[in-house]
Amino acid sequence: MSLDISAINPDPAMLDLPWEVPLEEWPDSYLAALPRGISRHVVRFVRLSGRVLAVKEISEPLARREFQTLRNLRRLDMPAVKPIAVVSGRTDANGEPLDACLITRHLKFSLPYRAVFSQRMRPDSARRTIDALAVLLVRLHLNGVFWGDVSLSNTLFRRDAGDFAAYLVDAETAEIHPQLSRGQREHDLYIAHGNIAGELMDLEAAGVLAEDEDPIEIANRIMFRYDLLWDELTSEERFERGDRWRVEERIRRLNNLGFDVDELEMSTDLDGIHIRIQPKVVDAGHHSRRLMRLTGLDVEENQARRLLNDLDSYRAATERLGEDEELVAHDWLSRIYEPVTRTVPPELSAKLEPAEIFHEILEHRWYLSERAGHDMPIEEAVADYVRTVLPGKPDEVTILGVDTEEIPIQARPTP
Repeated sequence: MSLDISAINPDPAMLDLPWEVPLEEWPDSYLAALPRGISRHVVRFVRLSGRVLAVKEISEPLARREFQTLRNLRRLDMPAVKPIAVVSGRTDANGEPLDACLITRHLKFSLPYRAVFSQRMRPDSARRTIDALAVLLVRLHLNGVFWGDVSLSNTLFRRDAGDFAAYLVDAETAEIHPQLSRGQREHDLYIAHGNIAGELMDLEAAGVLAEDEDPIEIANRIMFRYDLLWDELTSEERFERGDRWRVEERIRRLNNLGFDVDELEMSTDLDGIHIRIQPKVVDAGHHSRRLMRLTGLDVEENQARRLLNDLDSYRAATERLGEDEELVAHDWLSRIYEPVTRTVPPELSAKLEPAEIFHEILEHRWYLSERAGHDMPIEEAVADYVRTVLPGKPDEVTILGVDTEEIPIQARPTP
């Protein structure tokens, strides 16, 4: 066997993996127990040098193409898994050739959609995952990325302050262009609608989807939510010259959707009365970037929004609204956020990521305060949450306790 390992940051430990064995037959001693989604290819998680990697067995041309596409997506700062390497030149013990392997970094705390629905979820969980997928698709399209195979199966979800953030995990069919045509965007939506409806019907047949949820109605939602986001981000508006507040209102609406306006294109009519405004360059992450700048915390957008709200409340409660924001943020980080997250016992640290735990503690504090009829000290809320709520959470960093591949799939035609 003459292995060819093309890696971004080569790790010699990769040579120790059993590349001469078909991936489906790799011994359990190499594997990490993590929930797997549904894939047309064999995928396994392995522990290597203190990190978890996803290994997908695929033909060499496809592996190299997807590897390069994922690299380009990362350069565009798109929510996608991180490519690590392509391993080719594999042969089995009899000298027969084996497919190449694409290696990506496992997205910590991420869940395939079947794992999301296998847990006890809020009644609107299906709609929230669709909303997250719609945001991801809009972000990709704004940056000229044609996905080609939009589906829940090709997406990973991370909890984001009670909602979800979506990440592209399968880029086999993705293409990056300077700009997408309307037809390309509509084709992605058409594929998304058919795939999502079928995937939710599978869950319905398996008894996993809530009885009052309609797969077709939920699939229709991605069309509606996508159009809403796309129009808000790209449509032109006309204002009277004196309506400057409406320009600011438009920017705030974009911020509330999780997008930041980097540049505006403005022009006046010949009569000089109206102003036409259109966001020219937009990007997501307004709140997460602000939190990163103030505290160094790298979290999801909704988590950042919630943490910033708590930071603002802290500024008001300590009567420091006039002080330098960076100084107040440093005090909040050292006196509130870090002590709260450090309270979690080590044996429970794998339940949720720190920012999500902090968000849930704030929610729990509000619940306790409402029940008690007065503000509950944060220390009491933390203690009660760690004692009564957190132990019942699944270990999202390790294993959910459910093998989602065992959920039966109904035979259905490809849309």
